[in-house]
Amino acid sequence: MNEPTCLKERHCLPYKGMVALSRMEAEQRLITLASGWQIDAAAKHIEKTFKFNDFHQTMAFVNALAEIAHKEDHHPDFDVSYGHCRVRYSTHVFDGLSVNDFICAALIDAIAAK
Repeated sequence: MNEPTCLKERHCLPYKGMVALSRMEAEQRLITLASGWQIDAAAKHIEKTFKFNDFHQTMAFVNALAEIAHKEDHHPDFDVSYGHCRVRYSTHVFDGLSVNDFICAALIDAIAAK
């Protein structure tokens, strides 16, 4: 069976045998995401800030992200306030980035696009 190439059509992989992505690998995956995602200087996390018109929209978005995190068993850090939500992904198992971070980011972008 062919593995889906589109990140939003994939699911998170088990961590066993997985290693952190190099900066180059992370940057190659970053360009497949919607604009706004950034990699930190150490290439250990990606983050993006989403903006909303009111608190209700912000919280509805956060709840949708919580569902993704639960289904994929991969959990981001959130910074939430009235009209924004900053989402930050890192694979804590090895203190770096994995393909799972980018899969979840793509799933989030799909929700934000609706």
